[in-house]
Formats: sequence, structure tokens, C-alpha cells
Amino acid sequence: MAKGGTDYTVRRVQLRFPNLPPAFDGFKVLQISDLHTGSFNSTEPLERAVAMINRQGADLILMTGDLVNNRATEVEPHIPALQGIKSELPIFSSLGNHDYGDYVQWESPAEKRANLERLMQNHAKIGWTLLNDTSHTIERGGDKIAVVGVQNWSSHANFPKHGNLPKAHAASGDAPFKILLSHDPSHWEAQVLNYPDIDLTLSGHTHGMQFGVNLPFMKWSPVQYVYKQWAGLYEQGRQKLYVNVGLGFLGYPGRVGFLPEITVFELRRA
Repeated sequence: MAKGGTDYTVRRVQLRFPNLPPAFDGFKVLQISDLHTGSFNSTEPLERAVAMINRQGADLILMTGDLVNNRATEVEPHIPALQGIKSELPIFSSLGNHDYGDYVQWESPAEKRANLERLMQNHAKIGWTLLNDTSHTIERGGDKIAVVGVQNWSSHANFPKHGNLPKAHAASGDAPFKILLSHDPSHWEAQVLNYPDIDLTLSGHTHGMQFGVNLPFMKWSPVQYVYKQWAGLYEQGRQKLYVNVGLGFLGYPGRVGFLPEITVFELRRA
């Protein structure tokens, strides 16, 4: 269990889309999620994870929320390691439920707002472009795709609804292919499927509960009784959702079955 907490695994997933622009056929997208840097007692594990990320040679790198457990300062010892992630394109990130400081008793609302501002500044210090209800267009060989990012939005009452998908979607314009970063996978059925031009949604949040059975012929975790989409790939029509089980850990310093994940997607034209 203890070894599993930092036993990083690379998962390779090929995804086919009929509307993928030709210049992006074979495009490699790497996703990490749920770093929960406040859970680490040393910088060594994330330094090792960064080295694995760089070996994948991805075209685009995305991070889908929960950089910290509670406070912006938790990531600061790890900024030098995370700055080592190499990418020719901007690295895009989004916020998760733990990033807002909702689980801390702050002295004042102003102190809580200052923590969130510091967290966003730390994303920038790492070199990541934080997509808060906005979009960025990537062009390649005359074609373009949009990377859309929303703040945390959950259909569960005990998690916040900060994200503004209509605003983010509008910012993506007429891009013929769209990737959405949305931390909580419950957002997919609740709102995202109403936007049929959002082709691929990338989420995290569940961790696979850091415990379960994860075999080619069987996948089980207690979290499946709370989240309908909780680990791996889901499809409805042409739209796809992938739930990354996270790079870090929270609650207990280990994992069984659902090991910390670096996901590499190869996008292909159908």
C-alpha cells in the first residue's frame, strides 16, 4: 500500500474522432491530475514523476486540478520540480475542489481570497497557463483545436459549482475540435453533454478512492457507488470522457489497485 502511493504508472490510450483536424492526427496529449502536493514529505517523488512525464514526448500537457490539499503554500517546495516539465506548447491547468481552500477555517474571507490568488500565482510560477472559464486555441499545419478550461463544477451538493461552462465554451469559438478540462467527472453528464462540440473531457477528482481492483477484465472501487464515471474512459455518442485517478494521494499515503497515473492519449482520425 505504501509503495503504491508513488508507484507511477503511464497509461496509453488511443482515441479516434471523425472530426479531428488532419494536422492533429497522431497528436499526443498527456494528462496529470490531483497532485495534492501537501501530502508529500519530500520532493523526490514528484521529481521522479516529472522525469517520467518528460520521457513521454507529448505534444500537449494538461493538469486537471487539485494542485494542493488546502493551502497555496503546500506546492511551493515542489515548484522547482514542476518547473522541470518540458513542453513546446503552453502547459494548461485547471482548478479542483481542494484548490479553493474550502476545507480550512480562515480568519476572514479576505484571507481565503488571498490564498486562492497565491495559488493561481503559483500556477504561473510553475509555468502553467490556468484556464478559469476560458479557452486557448492551438494551431498546427493550418488546422486548429481548442483547449477549454472551467473552474471546479460538481453535480454533488457537497462540492462547489464555481465553473462557468457557457462562458468557457463561448470563448472556444468555431474550433472544429474541443478538449475540456473539468476536474469533477459528474460535470460531464450534468452539463457537458449538452455541448455536442466538446469532443473530449478530461477529469480527475475520484482517485479511484486509492483502493480497488483494477484488472483488464474487472474494475471495482467503492467510489463507483458515488460517481457513475470514476476511472478510465467513458463514451456517449461521439463525446468521450476520461477520468484520471490522480498523481498524488490524500487521506492515507498509499494506493492499492489504482496506482498514480500519467495518461498519454494518442488522438487519431476515425
